Amino acid sequence: MERLVGPEWYRLLKGLVTNPLSVAGIVILFGFIFMAVMAPVLAPAPDPNWNTSLIPRDGYKPEPKPPGTPWKLNAPQTQPFWYSLTGNEEWVHLLGTTSGQYDIWYGIIWGTRTALFAGSVVVLASAAIGILVGSVAGFYGGWVDEVLMRIVEIFIVFPGLVAVLVLSSILIPIFGRSLWPAIIALTVFGWMGYARLLRGDILTNKERDYVLASKASGAKDMHIITRHVLPNAIFPTLVFLSLDMGAIVIAFATLSFLGVGVEVGYADWGQIVSFARDWILTLDQHWYIVLFPGLALLLYGLGWNLLGDALRDILDPKLRGKTV
Repeated sequence: MERLVGPEWYRLLKGLVTNPLSVAGIVILFGFIFMAVMAPVLAPAPDPNWNTSLIPRDGYKPEPKPPGTPWKLNAPQTQPFWYSLTGNEEWVHLLGTTSGQYDIWYGIIWGTRTALFAGSVVVLASAAIGILVGSVAGFYGGWVDEVLMRIVEIFIVFPGLVAVLVLSSILIPIFGRSLWPAIIALTVFGWMGYARLLRGDILTNKERDYVLASKASGAKDMHIITRHVLPNAIFPTLVFLSLDMGAIVIAFATLSFLGVGVEVGYADWGQIVSFARDWILTLDQHWYIVLFPGLALLLYGLGWNLLGDALRDILDPKLRGKTV
């Protein structure tokens, strides 16, 4: 195995399966992946033509219904997944409904797909931009580094949440109420950390003997960056990426909560929490409208943070217990 993936990657993979933090994080994340894959079984749509991204409503009354309340309208036409265990064919709102009678169970299950998709797109796009900028700035240095780092600093000056809110609002008339305004806005203001982190690591690695030897042999810059510099400088970026996955989904949920995101009724955890705004003073009775979507956000962020902390400890034990 070590010969196949190399010593550094072998140490990383071995550490992931032996580190208790990473194992706990992986178990939590696989739980969410299972929910996303099994969503059509766990929370089937009312009919085959239903847009699965929209949460079905059991009426239009403003007051939420508690967990266990039977479905009346828009109930799925298939047998519930618990039928084989209980013999009960009746669909119930497992986690209750929100204001406006949106089913919380359906929103959380299908919202997992929203979280995984939006988080992955934003993080991968941000990482790609940051890796490109950081690699070029760190490797070439000089005026190239100065120009690129000044651009990074300009973007960093903007207050993060405010900038994302403004850009999302500008993009909504163009893309409509969908995932894309928030995804684009979070990407535009989310790549700078990757660029700065990778630049610092490349500044250290580009003076190593194997890089200097490759330059002396006449290798092209792109070959040196992709084959020698980047593979040996990428590991701290992986830690940052894993931590960013949880943070981005929470930021995405915040945008939905503030009304700058997907359309009303979209299967998104932040959207579900936003339905509780008019019932904050009655949470002693309607606790479920905040608890369950909040728990989903908490566990999702916890899973990625545990994985990120484990990666940090594995790749650089000197950083154990410190923040990235």
